[in-house]
Amino acid sequence: MPTTNCLTGICAPERTQGLKAPAPKGTHTLVQLRGPGVFVAAEVTKQGGGTGLTFVSLDIDGRNVTNLSYAAAENSGLTQQNPYGLVLLKSSALKNLTIGFPSPLRYERELKLSVTINEDGVVQILANVIHGA
Repeated sequence: MPTTNCLTGICAPERTQGLKAPAPKGTHTLVQLRGPGVFVAAEVTKQGGGTGLTFVSLDIDGRNVTNLSYAAAENSGLTQQNPYGLVLLKSSALKNLTIGFPSPLRYERELKLSVTINEDGVVQILANVIHGA
């Protein structure tokens, strides 16, 4: 098999999904990946909960990349595409926080996507992470 040069793209892209249902208060790891690898994008969809005080955290190799609540994303105006890489999308039933930076992020040891739920009434949290080699 010929050697693949992935300098112009992401090798072996795939999606890894995590689900927490029901979703009680507390911290829950949704996706945990072992490296090395490349983070492309993620989305974390929350159903239920009225205050927006559920926090989404992305950690790469033990360093926090982002940690933001749904309420903070809305109050900060992160409701449309922007170079910061975080966008909150809403419907009448769901809130979806998307994460995707202008350049893919490499992880050598570990990527962890987690949530900390500090509100009542969250029915479920669904996460998808797009990653590759």
